[in-house]
Amino acid sequence: GISVGEDGASHQCWEDIALMRTIPGMTIINPADAVEAKAATIAAASIDGPVYLRFGRLAVPVINDDSYVFTVGKGIKLTDGNDVTIVATGLMVERALQAAELLKADGINARVINIHTIKPLDEEIILAAAKETGAIVVAEEHSVIGGLGSAVCELLAEKLPTPVRKVGVNDEFGTSGPALDLLEMFGLNAANIVAKAKELILAK
Repeated sequence: GISVGEDGASHQCWEDIALMRTIPGMTIINPADAVEAKAATIAAASIDGPVYLRFGRLAVPVINDDSYVFTVGKGIKLTDGNDVTIVATGLMVERALQAAELLKADGINARVINIHTIKPLDEEIILAAAKETGAIVVAEEHSVIGGLGSAVCELLAEKLPTPVRKVGVNDEFGTSGPALDLLEMFGLNAANIVAKAKELILAK
């Protein structure tokens, strides 16, 4: 992702998920916090085949407790809501939860789904959310091309066409700087998720 910005722009990597998605049989896991990272690492050891574990260096809030159960390929519904769905992965999951709180203050009930496993994708949870809310925002610390947003759009285009907006890095190169500043610079924040969600709701 871009959260290694202080190492220089040359060390940022927001095309990795896109590249890994094209490798046959590859499992892609992008944990949201330390609890999930530990559980994912243990689970990865039992997978018969290649696994790409994506770990960010930036410290992020812990959103899961010790009762958390990790299952490869199964998304997790963190909040319920019927107005819009926010599908997030990695460090953007915490920002998605922030966005849901901001939307709630405006009377909008947002469903938040943590997609820790990008491949294989949990089609069932996404299709159910699309059917029940009719609008999806995808948030990821990755390019908007080829990552989780693209995987969600590919699924919906084929099985249940649904309006989607992506929050991620647009088609541009990175720059050096403190991680938190870069996340704001590229719009990887709760405010941008809220804006995309409201845009979808107004278009309904």
